[in-house]
Amino acid sequence: MEKELLNLCSQFNIGGEFDSIEVVNNGHINSTFLVRFKQDGKINEYILQKINKYVFKHPDEVMQNIKGVTNHIVKKLKQQNKSTSRKTLMFNNSTSGLPYFVDQYGDFWRASEYIKNSTTFNTTNDLFLIEETGKAFGEFQNLLADFPAQNLNIIIPHFHNTPNRYQLFKTALAQNQAGRAKYVQDEIEQFLQLEELATTMYALQKQGVLKLKVTHNDTKCNNVLFDNDTKQHLCVIDLDTVMPGLIGFDFGDAIRFIANTSAEDELDLSKVELDINKFQAFSSGFLSELKDKISPQEKDTLSLGAITITIECGLRFLTDYLDGDKYFKTHYPEHNLARARCQLKLAQSMIEHHKEMDSIINQLCNTPHKSFE
Repeated sequence: MEKELLNLCSQFNIGGEFDSIEVVNNGHINSTFLVRFKQDGKINEYILQKINKYVFKHPDEVMQNIKGVTNHIVKKLKQQNKSTSRKTLMFNNSTSGLPYFVDQYGDFWRASEYIKNSTTFNTTNDLFLIEETGKAFGEFQNLLADFPAQNLNIIIPHFHNTPNRYQLFKTALAQNQAGRAKYVQDEIEQFLQLEELATTMYALQKQGVLKLKVTHNDTKCNNVLFDNDTKQHLCVIDLDTVMPGLIGFDFGDAIRFIANTSAEDELDLSKVELDINKFQAFSSGFLSELKDKISPQEKDTLSLGAITITIECGLRFLTDYLDGDKYFKTHYPEHNLARARCQLKLAQSMIEHHKEMDSIINQLCNTPHKSFE
């Protein structure tokens, strides 16, 4: 294996004397290795990854998107006379001039420079880190505000097409393949009652009220690199799902993940609610970077984005439960149902706090930024 990996490194013009290879277990999709080479008396580190072709059907299109946005970020930072060091992922071109290499088995590989002295957090209750996460994704949106989203490839079709998610849910309900529908009539009814609210943003996009922008589509805090010493954000990583989308959905998915008071599959629903302090911390960071670049309509639907994505996620869990747990990995027979109930409870908490969330956003957009420290 080491010999194969070293050959791959040579395909990306990585030079020097080989030092070591380390398997990186973070992430659940791509196969990742940290490789080290000595050159001119110092150690250079690189991330070597095999792209999962089962998840990403067109890895070449994934890399076209990534190179497009990372090159644009570097260009914008230089225009603003800012340092580009550690502010975005930098991918090596292969000997063919492409940002990937296809091996003898048809697998796609890529190589990027390892960002030194950096760390990630899977979850956190630290309001400063949550604010920095918001800053990272806000800065990402800001730097790409003038990037033509229509030039990006669609990596996952219908990813946040909520009406389509509801249609798939209704099909699963009608087919009832696992014979489970009779046990979840209350949950089914509650999700159906939320359909009009959950499909509002998609309708606004189709009407042209909300514009498609460059979106990350996996806005979790573990997709941000932080400086080891200061804990300030460095850059956004895991760019495989970058494609056209709504800013409110990126904002909303971050809130769904970071401002929940419980785990995603919490069985005790009394523990599940929106943490308004975490919501404010993330929003503060996000809007400090972006408030001058978003439209009034985008600002007014940020909170709705959080509600929408939470409903959509819960709906996907319940759909899979009705289908017999074919998509999401489960650890026990009712796992997807527990996840669906948890997301439903979180969405209901968000609806209850909708006016408060909007008020926080309006205040942050109209007052100077004050950091959480």
